[in-house]
Amino acid sequence: MIKGILLILVTLIPSILFAQQTIVKGIITDARNHETMPAVTVSFEGTTIGTGSDNNGKYQLVTDKAVTHIKITTIGYKTVVKEIIPGKAQIINVALQADHQVLAEVVVKSAKRAKYTNRNNPAVELIRKVIAHKEQNRVENYDYAEYKQYEKMSFYLSDLSEKFKEKKIFKNYQFLFAEQDSDAMGGKILLPIYMEEKLSDNYFRKAPYAKKQIIQANKQVKYDENFVDNEGLKAYFNRMYMDIEIYDNNIPLLGNELLSPIADGAPSFYKFFITDTIKDVSPQLIELSFTPRNTTDMLFQGRIYITMDGNYAVQRAVLTVNKNINLNFVRQMQTILSFEKTETGKYRLSKSDLKMDFGLNKNKGGGVFGERVVEINDFAVNKARPQEVYNGPAQMIAFNATEKGDEFWKVNRPDTLKPQEANIYKHIDSLQTIPSFKRTMKLITLFVAGYDNLGPFEVGPVNTFYQYNPVEGFRLRLGGRTTTTLSKRYYFETYGAYGFRDQKYKYFLSGTYSLNDKSIYSFPQNYIRASVQHDTKIPGLESQFVQEDNFLMSFKRGFDELYTYNDVFRLDYVHEYLSHFSYKIELKSWNQAPAGALYFHNIVDGQSNTINDLQTTEVMAELRYAPHEKFYQGKLYRIPIPDKYPIFTFRYQEGFKGLLSGQYNYQQITANITKRFYESQLGFTDVDAEGGYIFNKLPFPLLDILHANQSYSLQLDSYNMANYLEFVSDHYASVNIDHHFNGFFFNKVPVLQKLKLREVISFKSLWGGVRPENNPANDPSLLQFPEANGKPITYTLNNGPYMEAGAGIENIFKVLRIDAVRRLSYLDHPDAPKWGIRARVLVQF
Repeated sequence: MIKGILLILVTLIPSILFAQQTIVKGIITDARNHETMPAVTVSFEGTTIGTGSDNNGKYQLVTDKAVTHIKITTIGYKTVVKEIIPGKAQIINVALQADHQVLAEVVVKSAKRAKYTNRNNPAVELIRKVIAHKEQNRVENYDYAEYKQYEKMSFYLSDLSEKFKEKKIFKNYQFLFAEQDSDAMGGKILLPIYMEEKLSDNYFRKAPYAKKQIIQANKQVKYDENFVDNEGLKAYFNRMYMDIEIYDNNIPLLGNELLSPIADGAPSFYKFFITDTIKDVSPQLIELSFTPRNTTDMLFQGRIYITMDGNYAVQRAVLTVNKNINLNFVRQMQTILSFEKTETGKYRLSKSDLKMDFGLNKNKGGGVFGERVVEINDFAVNKARPQEVYNGPAQMIAFNATEKGDEFWKVNRPDTLKPQEANIYKHIDSLQTIPSFKRTMKLITLFVAGYDNLGPFEVGPVNTFYQYNPVEGFRLRLGGRTTTTLSKRYYFETYGAYGFRDQKYKYFLSGTYSLNDKSIYSFPQNYIRASVQHDTKIPGLESQFVQEDNFLMSFKRGFDELYTYNDVFRLDYVHEYLSHFSYKIELKSWNQAPAGALYFHNIVDGQSNTINDLQTTEVMAELRYAPHEKFYQGKLYRIPIPDKYPIFTFRYQEGFKGLLSGQYNYQQITANITKRFYESQLGFTDVDAEGGYIFNKLPFPLLDILHANQSYSLQLDSYNMANYLEFVSDHYASVNIDHHFNGFFFNKVPVLQKLKLREVISFKSLWGGVRPENNPANDPSLLQFPEANGKPITYTLNNGPYMEAGAGIENIFKVLRIDAVRRLSYLDHPDAPKWGIRARVLVQF
């Protein structure tokens, strides 16, 4: 009987002890940098009960079974086993150590090396299922979706040495520096230089399609506006770190687009391998690793985790780039995408973390480390909103978005800031009080922008202070512009110049008034501008008026003495809308007189008759539509960022005889389309197509003059092998194609691969002609085409199109492009060059 009682007690005691639930929860972090780790597997040891940590590294396990330990595992980190107390609720936080253990080398020799193939490859079969299901796993699959989004972007001077940290200028500012594990991206010592945070409400509607983001709060590090364009800095960083949508065929990265590992054609360019099966989570996951077939192509490498629940959705993705990729200045890059299951059973992006470390030298020395974290919360689907929510531009900013205080951010951030981020806003303010920092920023501003800031006025640009041309001889110029320190609504620009050969003064003055209480360069523009100018000009040279006397224009080829003196008065009104539609109305009075070797004359009664000048007065209306256009936005400039969306421009001009002494009635229409086409690892193509038609009878200076370039600088929008004033047309059509291979071929040649050179090809063509009534050969009363040494130098295009093609190498020393350009038509013209070498300086990733 005693033995029986003992047997019963032995059987019942475990049940009594473990009748209560065992609840274990906590946070998983990386021991090196203390960052939370998503998608880490946590399970009760000896059971199939497990879970994965969420985007914030949090986990929770619950069971009624007799368990005594939990097990934490993830690839690349040491497995951790922790003892727990059965039958109780407890918190166990775990910091995982990276697994640096080097395995003993195992050499497997085979008479025949296995060749990778897509056929009968289970990894390829799996990725094809992911591709087949990706449309149903996109947010766009829902009729409606909405969520709140938090973005944090931070930049640091990275990989700094102790010697740099101990410099005298930082003696009293050691608090600026942040330290982390030496193995972490960016190195051990960091110096925070920038941070920006955004909170936004986002809405999606499938039909009719609408995607809307309303930025409710925006906080940004602010530098002294005398040295740094804060808006330009923001635009530049946001362009570098764009959203990564793995379900798109192409993923933008630093101005390029890389083929997604789950793009429709991914199996043709990537190799896939099943590297792990994770069974102790629900649903089960398969780890699929991938690498480019050619590691020098502009492609990703990394791993994705696929759900085995019939959705074939991406639950997590880790994307990096190969060190052999032709990407300038990038030492390391990594993005981690995490997805969560929605109430519909589908998966949606919940967090992305993109990190990049930049440096002039990829192996050593200081650089810049940047990180962009995006967290998505309060995700809801199939909830229709009123029509007005979806109307308007794709992005809007709440009127008080930049005025949110510290208390607002403490409450509304989804997580607390890292120690090195918490005080960055006030630390940057402190940094700007260092005199040496101010001096450095002043020099950088002068070098990069070309202007010396004097507070309410900037002097520059410095590259126009000196120039030489055959009409003016040595030309000196001094000018500048007002800044927003003087006024945001009033803006003035001016210069004065003097030519020592023609002994004439030139000048320019413009005044602009903003009608929407913003800088005239801020989107959307709405301003009125008046300007007067007296200066020289080369007919057909289409540089901006105030930049034509750039120092580089002093060096030209061939005969370049065809100039005009111009007196121009302009009155402009510009109005942009949030939809990126805009219009411009301009009144222009223009007097042009020949200068240098150019002269105006016609033939009357068989005698040559000199014409001193031409006077025109015209009104121009321009319509422009640039959907989704973005800018590098600054206080005193705005530069459109090339993108995949087309830009449409339509212009109508009408001349009025008798108005402000105008001598001619005429009409002209012009239409233009520009677009960038991305071809993933094959690079991208810029296409510009334009057509125009001029009505009425006009002298040749008022016809369309081919945009020639006789400098040795490569001009993308001009014809580099044509001579000034070589062709005129009253109707024309043109196409300009510029394709960048981004090193697709050179990267496969061992020697060239190390140089990181890139191939580029171009083609330009202009079709056109002059109608008989505008051809001076048919009407001597018209201004005659100019001649030099008794030979004509101006022609029509009635004998076919003008064409030229080029092939070149760019990314030479990471900043230089050199093209060999070949002229393909009209080779019989005097002084028509067949070949030419042209160069262009451009810094790009």
